[in-house]
Amino acid sequence: MLSRRRIFRPARSSRRWGGAALGGSAALLALGLVGLGLPASLSGFAPREQDWAAEAALVRVADGDTLRLGSRTLRLAGLLSPQRGQTCTTAQGVGFDCGAAAAEALARLAQGHDIACRVQGRDRLGRALGTCKAGGMDMGAALVEAGWALAEDDEATLARAEATARQARRGLWAHLPGAPASWRMRP
Repeated sequence: MLSRRRIFRPARSSRRWGGAALGGSAALLALGLVGLGLPASLSGFAPREQDWAAEAALVRVADGDTLRLGSRTLRLAGLLSPQRGQTCTTAQGVGFDCGAAAAEALARLAQGHDIACRVQGRDRLGRALGTCKAGGMDMGAALVEAGWALAEDDEATLARAEATARQARRGLWAHLPGAPASWRMRP
């Protein structure tokens, strides 16, 4: 008859210290990690505002209101631009991608400039939300004033820029009948 041979045999341990030692070790480890300085964002004490910057070579335009600064993504606060692929038409009935046109306008503003941003929170998709300057110029205000973005309701400064663009018929305001519904329905 064959006998069963055990390949693995756990070491014997003292039962009286097992549970208490394990629980105490875990608590000490957790306190030690906090004491060693976890990043503030992991412990719930992240600053609400941060400054980000990127050299011109590291700046990319994702769409009409979103920038990539190296590996970070930031959406410009207080404005709304058409999404890429959104079709608009000119007064002559010619269709064009107004989201791509807004992205091109933002790219022209950023081109050749180092970007300095002030992050002020997150949007509903988790992207950083803030204001950016290129060459000392507020990029969001310039985009709205060029007619390629709308001011959100609570942004008085951008609302004035939007009124200026609308009156001068710049950007999408020049193609209002063929612009997205959010532009046509604007009071």
